[in-house]
Amino acid sequence: MFRVSREIHFCYGHRLLNYAGKCRHLHGHNGRAVLTLESPTLDSLGMVTDFSKIKEVVGGWIDRTLDHRMLLHRDDPVLPFLKQQGEPVHVLDVNPTAENIARLIFEFARGAGFPVVEVRLWETENCFATYCGPDA
Repeated sequence: MFRVSREIHFCYGHRLLNYAGKCRHLHGHNGRAVLTLESPTLDSLGMVTDFSKIKEVVGGWIDRTLDHRMLLHRDDPVLPFLKQQGEPVHVLDVNPTAENIARLIFEFARGAGFPVVEVRLWETENCFATYCGPDA
């Protein structure tokens, strides 16, 4: 089995609803997503997937969808105000935790045809969440 990984850096803001700690307040992170792809075979060039293709497709989606945006739950009371002000937001059906953001990236990459087996999202230098998908 062959595995490759690609790091993608992006900045985002969020807050957690119904949370008692500091993360209940709007704040930001310098995120680092590490996507790991796996294949039992290599393509004609000897690759699982070209690293530049991951950057182009998944990195491009992250740039357009998550980078420099507030990631907020659809029920967040600040959402209408931010939208009214023209602030860039990405709305989730779940709390925008590191776990849920890792899953969001995983599902996009899988849907784009990449043989992704894991997404690890580093929220800070010391903390990360991993999503491996249901068939891991």
